[in-house]
Amino acid sequence: MDFKLTEEHKLIRDAARDFANTELLPGVIDRDNKQKFPKELVKKMGDLGFLGIMVDPKYGGSGMDAISYVLIMEELSKIDASASVIVSVNNSLVCYGLEAFGSEDQKQKYLTKLATGEFVGAFCLSEPEAGSDATSQRTTAIDKGDHYIINGTKNWITSGGRADVYIVIAQTDKHKGSHGINAFIVEKGTPGFDIGPKEDKLGIRGSDTHTLQFNDVKVPKENRIGDDGSGFRFAMKTLSGGRIGIAAQALGIAAGAYELALKYSKERKAFGTEICNHQAIAFKLADMYVDIEAARHLVMKAAWDKDQGNNYDVSSAMAKLFASKVAMEHTVEAVQIHGGNGFVKEYHVERLMRDAKITQIYEGTSEIQKIVISRNLIKE
Repeated sequence: MDFKLTEEHKLIRDAARDFANTELLPGVIDRDNKQKFPKELVKKMGDLGFLGIMVDPKYGGSGMDAISYVLIMEELSKIDASASVIVSVNNSLVCYGLEAFGSEDQKQKYLTKLATGEFVGAFCLSEPEAGSDATSQRTTAIDKGDHYIINGTKNWITSGGRADVYIVIAQTDKHKGSHGINAFIVEKGTPGFDIGPKEDKLGIRGSDTHTLQFNDVKVPKENRIGDDGSGFRFAMKTLSGGRIGIAAQALGIAAGAYELALKYSKERKAFGTEICNHQAIAFKLADMYVDIEAARHLVMKAAWDKDQGNNYDVSSAMAKLFASKVAMEHTVEAVQIHGGNGFVKEYHVERLMRDAKITQIYEGTSEIQKIVISRNLIKE
């Protein structure tokens, strides 16, 4: 067992850290306040290869491994989880899905632009009555021979108002259950495809989140991803990889809060000494550090499993379950360590606390992760 990063991984981590501190940090509070999508920063992340991290270079990607992906996600998330979730969705749910399951024509037409950041992608699975229960799709895609007609509603869609390409999961034959579901590529601007108002969210406010309406949207048959009826398998496999990205995001949020709390505790004085010298604060810092290191090992293990070609359904669920719990608990502690200053925006920890909560919800709630883990335990 070797827990050391390679020199290449260290360079990748440091490049992401530098970008986060020099580019993401200066305007992060303003973007949060105004719910401002970081359009120019997304372009810069595309130029750095952050939007196609694991995509084969022949399709315009960076050709890096999953370890590199989680290192980048952690560093970006320490500063701006709104930016990092754009990176996560584009990499894990859109680029991965197209590269693993798409046709060569689909890869040449869409993946080459998504991997470079020319296009931004969105993944459309959740519905008003089909979030955790992904088999209960109400959105329909009726086969009309050479095309499909899509009708329905998708909600909580990350980059919903800014994406160029949308992967839409829809039910083609409800009598077949999960085997009657397909995945489709829908381009922005397709007639009948409407984007609802932006959601006013607790956290990740710089990320666009919208409800999407599909009213008799005509999609050519060549835009179906994979064989007929393979949509549910496509969605579940992409979500397993997506959980690695969100686990890394949660890890980054927790680590960012810890670093701010540690720094503040060495500067703030009470009762004649820096507060880090008081056992009540020192023990909080110790608990934070231990839990963050444990989360980091789970996240790295899941990424390593993916790189090795192992089944990573359980390891990704474990990583997301634990890292999101750590993010929520220890961002709260970071605010506590900051005292009254933790309650105001300029110290950043209140935003990290708000951002942390969504990591326990999207790409499978914590309860869903426990279902995934327990089912595999019982099956063994």
